[in-house]
Amino acid sequence: MTTTVAPPEMRDPLAKQSATSVIGYGLGDFACNLSIAMTTTFLLYYMTDVAGVGAAAVGTMFLIVRLWDAFTDLFAGRMVDKTMTRFGKFRPFLLWFAVPFLSFLNFNIPSPGIKWLGLFEWNLDYTGRLLYAYLAYAILGLAYSLINIPYGSLASAMTQSIGERAKLVAGRAFGAAIGGVLLTYIISPQISALQKTAPKLAENADAAAKAAYEAAALVYRQNLQSIFTQTTLWFVLIGSVAFFLTFWWCRESVVRVTPTVSVRETFDTLKSNKALAFLCAASFFYLIAAFAVGGSTAYYAKYVMGDIGQTANMTLVNVGISLLITPFIPALIRRIGKKTMFQYCGVFTVIGGVALFFVPTGALALALIFLAIKGVGASLINTVMFGLEADTVEYGEWKSGKRSEGATYAIFSFTRKLTQSIGGAAGAWALAIGGYLSATATNPNPVQPESAILAVKFTIGLFPAIMAIVAMLIFWKYPLTDKLFSQIRDENEARKLELAAKGQQLY
Repeated sequence: MTTTVAPPEMRDPLAKQSATSVIGYGLGDFACNLSIAMTTTFLLYYMTDVAGVGAAAVGTMFLIVRLWDAFTDLFAGRMVDKTMTRFGKFRPFLLWFAVPFLSFLNFNIPSPGIKWLGLFEWNLDYTGRLLYAYLAYAILGLAYSLINIPYGSLASAMTQSIGERAKLVAGRAFGAAIGGVLLTYIISPQISALQKTAPKLAENADAAAKAAYEAAALVYRQNLQSIFTQTTLWFVLIGSVAFFLTFWWCRESVVRVTPTVSVRETFDTLKSNKALAFLCAASFFYLIAAFAVGGSTAYYAKYVMGDIGQTANMTLVNVGISLLITPFIPALIRRIGKKTMFQYCGVFTVIGGVALFFVPTGALALALIFLAIKGVGASLINTVMFGLEADTVEYGEWKSGKRSEGATYAIFSFTRKLTQSIGGAAGAWALAIGGYLSATATNPNPVQPESAILAVKFTIGLFPAIMAIVAMLIFWKYPLTDKLFSQIRDENEARKLELAAKGQQLY
């Protein structure tokens, strides 16, 4: 279908974005984070300490299924590029796939003695639980791609103004931060309080004591499962409302020459997009570390800071830094440009990461201080990269004459999914190499060897520092400054006006 959203002369791609547009765009990443941050932060912990799956097996699952996720992003990008409706190219997907991702399936792995979704017994052996986890995670990846690719592409279609795009990415950062802190402050304190009641088996216990312990251990696991079930179901409801508001409050205003893009035109756009290539390469290394850190956060809180409830404080520090910095991002971009900001924020990651690796066990204040320093870099990088991605759309159109937001964002998201795959697996494998002991039915809270704790500290601190140095060296060659972007945008718009003057319909 090729119905236009509105006559091109009625749309101004440089117009100021309304407050509701910025808030609505931020709500989209708020909804995304209720699902994706939930899995990034807690799925590894859930798998090892509730479902009883080994860390190495979880790492392999992350690697394989997140590779699948990367290809579902390419599929979703093609779906976007060949779609045009009366609501536009991107907004309809937010309406069609507004129920976010069925993430509760990932946190309800059928286990002996635990009712599936709190409804009925569905006992699977170890292999069955692992196969279920693979399938549920693959479904989540497909559903996430079908809404996140159009959502991420939407910013480049809402405005071509550098300043207004900065507002949108700032709104997105706010939404993601609030979603992240909400989920950790709901879940972490509940888990922490429950862990204080975890049963312990005395040495040389008799048969009666062992039976009582096993009964108490089962109740402990059932209560832990209940926390994840209730939280994820509430998040599905809240996220659905947030996606609908994004659809309702955001509008597409950028004019395009053709309503849809063919496969060949997509490849013509991408193969000449040098800016996208350097952005993806640098982001690859930054994000491998970021996703490894996400899965290790709960372990760092529990074993280095002394209480898994500190996960909430770790998240609050990161989110607090993000919320403090984000309002200044548009002004910083105007002053020094996105390229310079992205390039040098890795310094904060290096300083904070190295320091976190050497923080002594139990040093809460030091850990939070260096986490904040590291969080400055991570917050700015993760926000600015989305603005840079939107700019690469204009670069690709300038080079090829075709505008391909869906495929451009899909390639960028493909890179992110590869990093989720590798980073998530690296975090889990580091635990396995360190000898981490997963929970069992008879020992739900085992004492960890020192090597496992060292692996957690490496993943949280030293690994991100190394990856940041590599990313900074790569991004040195990124070709697109804000000054060049303005020139490219103006030339693209002049080309459209010339075609319109010749009688070609614009969309």
